[in-house]
Amino acid sequence: MNNETTIQNEIDITEKAILQVRRIKEENNIPAEYGLRIGVKGGGCSGLTYQLGFDAESKHGDTIIEKEGLKLFVDGKSLFYLSGTVLDFSDGLNGKGFVFNNPNATKTCGCGESFGV
Repeated sequence: MNNETTIQNEIDITEKAILQVRRIKEENNIPAEYGLRIGVKGGGCSGLTYQLGFDAESKHGDTIIEKEGLKLFVDGKSLFYLSGTVLDFSDGLNGKGFVFNNPNATKTCGCGESFGV
C-alpha cells in the first residue's frame, strides 16, 4: 500500500450494494479481503463511463474508503468525478444492477452507465 488516503465520506455505498458485492465475491471465489475498485473512464454516450472491479490491494495514489468491512479503492482522477456519489444496487422493475447516484453528473444516458459533467 503506497501513499493512499483513507477517508469515510467521499463516496458512500448502501447496505444493499454491500450485500451484493459480498455475494458476487462469494459466487466467484474472490477472496474476502479484496476491495472493490470504483472508477470512471472516457467513453459512453455521455462522455464518461463507470467502472467496477476487484483488486487485491490499493495502488499508488488511491483513496481507500471502508464501510462495514468492505474496502473501496478509488484513484484520484475518478474521485474528482465521483465525490459525493452513492453506490446502490437495484433489483426493481427497471432492471437489476449497480446504480451510481452521482451529484456531479449534469447529464446521463438512458442506461445510466455513462454520464457527463
